[in-house]
Amino acid sequence: MGRSRYKITSPDQPHFLTLSVLHWIPVFTRPDTVTILTDSLHYLINKGMKVYAFVILENHVHLIAESQQLDKQMTSFKSYTARKLIDYLKSKQVKTILDQLAFYKKAHKTERAFQFWQEGMHPQLVSNEDMLRQKINYIHQNPVKRGYVELA
Repeated sequence: MGRSRYKITSPDQPHFLTLSVLHWIPVFTRPDTVTILTDSLHYLINKGMKVYAFVILENHVHLIAESQQLDKQMTSFKSYTARKLIDYLKSKQVKTILDQLAFYKKAHKTERAFQFWQEGMHPQLVSNEDMLRQKINYIHQNPVKRGYVELA
């Protein structure tokens, strides 16, 4: 799950998660890269993860999810999507982004040429219904605030 003081504290309750591309590189600007993420999320939903809301922005993802195996499932999600996204970028010869993923890779990641995701996922326990509404509203309003859409 990465080196973080943030932990999944109650697997039976939803958590607000943020997954960020290394160095905030804008990768999710093409439908194909977004599809890799949505397909992977659908797979986890079919495996029992409950997703309350999510948004994919150009360089990060916010979601509210709940699962008894949330930490393992999100680690698997990040690993799988990183491989798929790097393979996609290689196949499309997106050298600029690949060079950045190699350059900003953490020094201790010696077993690979690239690092896609920042370490961790900053899980925050959603402890009540008011907080759940607030986080869902934040997710829905994020693309509106950025000017990507007019309405959530």
